[in-house]
Amino acid sequence: MIITKIYPASHFTKAYRDLPEPIKIQAKQKEEIFLNNPFDRRINTHKLKGELKGYWVYSVNYQYRILFRFSGAGEVIYYDIGTHEIYR
Repeated sequence: MIITKIYPASHFTKAYRDLPEPIKIQAKQKEEIFLNNPFDRRINTHKLKGELKGYWVYSVNYQYRILFRFSGAGEVIYYDIGTHEIYR
C-alpha cells in the first residue's frame, strides 16, 4: 500500500506548528517512509486499543508519535502529533 494523500486535521496542524524544529525535520523524514510503506518496520506503525480503537500511530522518534486513521484507498487523516500525551 502506498499513501497518496494525507489530510491534516486542524489540531494536528497546530500541534505540528508548536514542535521544536529538529522534531519537525524528523517528522518529515518519517513521513517519507510512511508514504512509501505505512507498515515499514522503521516507523513502528500499530493499531491502538481502548478509547482510541480505530486509530493508528507511527513513531517519529522514541518520544514522538503521529496519530492517524486510514480514510480510504491510500488516504489518511493525521489527527495529532506529540509525545504519549496524545493518547489522552
